[in-house]
Amino acid sequence: METSLRRCGRSHCPPGAVPPECLLRQTRLQAVRATLLIPLVARAYGARCYPWLDCHDADAAHLLTCLQTDAEALLQDRLVVLNVLWRTHVLKAWGREFFARHPHAAGVNLGCGLSNHFQWFDNGHNRWLDADLPEVLALREQLLPEQGERRHNVGIDLSCDGWWDALELDRWAAGAPLWLLCEGVLMYLPPERVRALLREFAERAPPDSVLVLDAMSHRGIGQSRWSASVGPTGAEFRWGLQHGGELLQAHPRLRQAGMRSVSECYGAAGAAFEALCLPWTGAPLYAMHALRV
Repeated sequence: METSLRRCGRSHCPPGAVPPECLLRQTRLQAVRATLLIPLVARAYGARCYPWLDCHDADAAHLLTCLQTDAEALLQDRLVVLNVLWRTHVLKAWGREFFARHPHAAGVNLGCGLSNHFQWFDNGHNRWLDADLPEVLALREQLLPEQGERRHNVGIDLSCDGWWDALELDRWAAGAPLWLLCEGVLMYLPPERVRALLREFAERAPPDSVLVLDAMSHRGIGQSRWSASVGPTGAEFRWGLQHGGELLQAHPRLRQAGMRSVSECYGAAGAAFEALCLPWTGAPLYAMHALRV
């Protein structure tokens, strides 16, 4: 997928980084990297389909303008739009609850893409770290550069061990709990890498730290071709939950701090359908999980 970046004139687009012809460069986003456009479209325009889930993202539409992205094609995948808006609603609630308890704590978005979640959690005291692959980060630095001393961008590869030290999270935590978010990422990693990430979090995070993640049922593995938005990117679903307790098996320090299924969007009928399918799916078809150490 190719997308061109152009100057839009908004104040946080650094004018010195954009040449006069208003075309900074061509950025080729492949496979998993290309999926970063999907949540932007959902958060920018998904309220047209689901107004009650409007997340009021102040940056998404602007970023799509800079990237000259055809949002209409991605908006046709109503199921994914609903999933993104619903999970944003959930993670906003969980994040605000955490920072209300720990107002000086730090938050970390693992696999941030071009999302700006700090807009919802900035309380004037906390700090925020956005982390993603170096090639994504290069694009992010043009569109969402670091701001002040409390928000930073860092390149990281979650498919490798040692991401905790690479991000210097012991220094960021300074003994206090951390709030980590990993949305729209783990389903694209092989199962052994997901388990390794969970173990690293459990072994290194200070007590009361929380990791928020989304997960699908293992029945979704290898089925991305049926998604109108994910399929064309070439990305594949490689990990899903076999059963509800699988996440906690990664390490004895892990505890379930919260779980919500997207079936709640469909009311009693959704809950009944999920209960009927659970013997086959093993876990909710799509859900948000909060893990605490």
